Amino acid sequence: MSERNDQVVRVTAAWQRLTDWLRVHAPTSYASLLPPATEDEIRGAEARLTAALGYGLPAELVAVWRLCGGVAHQYIEANEDEGEVGSGAFLPDGVLLGPADAPRPRLPGADGRDYWDGARIVPWLTGDEAGPEYGRYVSEDGVGRWSTMSGPDVTAPDHPSAAAYLEAVHRTLVEGPGDRLGPDVPGIVWGCLVWDDPRDPRLDDALPRWTPLHRDSRRGCETGVGT
Repeated sequence: MSERNDQVVRVTAAWQRLTDWLRVHAPTSYASLLPPATEDEIRGAEARLTAALGYGLPAELVAVWRLCGGVAHQYIEANEDEGEVGSGAFLPDGVLLGPADAPRPRLPGADGRDYWDGARIVPWLTGDEAGPEYGRYVSEDGVGRWSTMSGPDVTAPDHPSAAAYLEAVHRTLVEGPGDRLGPDVPGIVWGCLVWDDPRDPRLDDALPRWTPLHRDSRRGCETGVGT
């Protein structure tokens, strides 16, 4: 089996394990998953990148989109006033960008200049849906951080692949420690998987109802969710 096929098989399995976990333990987040992207949508995203920058989509990202074309936040009555819980933001770095949105931060500006100096990356996650102005990229070399201010950090990706990133997320959920991936730890509120920092929380009204998954998440909670 080729390395490319190995990547596709591995990231497909990692995504399915993660979403199987959501189905059982975070059903509102699971309900946020959109159907697979169409082949026309995927080809359209690839065509935009190729025409503007001369490269296409990473195989791992295409494999994920063939399982899920993005997310749509679910209505949560208890969350209506503050709107601080996005049911589709179940990854520590936010939401999965679909084929229509992922290329946009990467494309050259109105002046035609590529401000990211030819970096062969595609944004795929963001915690800034209004922009997006920052998030995670995926490339053939791994997963790293990007922002519109500083561009992508391509010198030292945080994870060697999208599959490795998703596997690390799943391991954090089922094994811990909660802060395996950083200060934000996983917890459940209103059927949603939400990552927050117990020492400096972003959640406000939802915080008293948010239950971290692991005792080691510095709030003295028992592990509340299994495998």
